Amino acid sequence: MTKVVITGSNGLLGQSLLNLLLDASKYQVFGFSRGKNRSGREDFTYVSIDITEEVTLKKELLKIQPDFIINTAAMTHVDVCESEKEACDLLNVEVVKWLKEVSEEISSHIIHISTDFIFDGKKGYYKETDIPNPLSYYGLSKLKSEEVLKNSKIDFTILRTILVFGRVYDMSRSNIVLWVKSMLEQGKEITIVEDQYRMPTYVEDLALACKISMDKRATGVYNIASSELLSVYKIAQQIAEAFGLNKSLITPISTSTLNQTAPRPPKTGFDLSKTNKELGFYTKTFKEDLERFKKTL
Repeated sequence: MTKVVITGSNGLLGQSLLNLLLDASKYQVFGFSRGKNRSGREDFTYVSIDITEEVTLKKELLKIQPDFIINTAAMTHVDVCESEKEACDLLNVEVVKWLKEVSEEISSHIIHISTDFIFDGKKGYYKETDIPNPLSYYGLSKLKSEEVLKNSKIDFTILRTILVFGRVYDMSRSNIVLWVKSMLEQGKEITIVEDQYRMPTYVEDLALACKISMDKRATGVYNIASSELLSVYKIAQQIAEAFGLNKSLITPISTSTLNQTAPRPPKTGFDLSKTNKELGFYTKTFKEDLERFKKTL
């Protein structure tokens, strides 16, 4: 049995991964997260842990000796990262260093989640080989975490992704699809930026990409997102259409009116050709993903 540790197992991706790997029944899965197990599953080993405590984290990993560590834990709130840089660095960079140090000792393969926010968003459709230039501290912290792995001697896979959405058993935070759906269902008017462009990622696809990376022992950097670049305003409109909600409640605005603490890249999106070719993994359009998601609700 392949031993897999999932950090952040209570999160959206963490719980999706648990479901996928446990249903495949060829993995021995260990979930690391704070507080109680929120996944609704008992058929794995849950470790209640604060992974920002180095000694505890390393001790638990050395005890388990996992073949793979899938690191889904991160501080992802972009404006909070800007104002709480130390906390951001601790979870997004230091923890990755500690995971790398343990992996060097026990030859684990790390699968690490990164982001489109490592780019400045001037051109869009980024390749894995494009030069990063983060605009925010969050983006910088994720770039630093990538460098930790790239400068190591261990086997690693970095999966860069964009605006992850979906739903799991017990959610601690929302995502763009659930938020837009909820607001429109309540008949509330919402304003959405029309000058930022993204390719949202269905969490089931991101979980599957993690599994494929493990099964193929793929190393290096891969892009994972839906297949079409859309303005965030268009994304919101497609959510309304998919769930039969009132599109006229959505008003387009420009980024400059938002006064956000951290700057956002205007146009990201990924070139997915390497992922298609090397992982044999093809994602769908956001519209198609919404239809798949609807069936699970």
